[in-house]
Amino acid sequence: MIPSDLIEQLQDVLAPLGPVVVKRMFGGAGLFLDGLMFALVSDDALYFKVDGDNRGRFEAEGMAPFSYAKSGGRTAVMSYWQAPERLLDEPDEMLAFARDAVGAARRVAARKAGNPRRPRKGA
Repeated sequence: MIPSDLIEQLQDVLAPLGPVVVKRMFGGAGLFLDGLMFALVSDDALYFKVDGDNRGRFEAEGMAPFSYAKSGGRTAVMSYWQAPERLLDEPDEMLAFARDAVGAARRVAARKAGNPRRPRKGA
């Protein structure tokens, strides 16, 4: 179960993005903006959506992607990378990472929709 104080803290810090919707899923929670999942919380850790444009930021922080055990002893690795814990004490940096994650979610959604064009900045 996700501690409600962490979710509340995230909703407060991320409020400038717009209406962030939290949906409980798989023992954790997904954070959505405009219908796109841009973050997840699992085992008291926050993970942001990552693609080729923002992955370097997470790698530079020494962070790793979210993974889970699948049947047959395999491991699934997702395109969500753990956010540095320091962000919980640095709301402006948290918001910057979150904006990058929203951008990644939009780019991935655009590619899946068959539109290889990148959305305009701020769109």
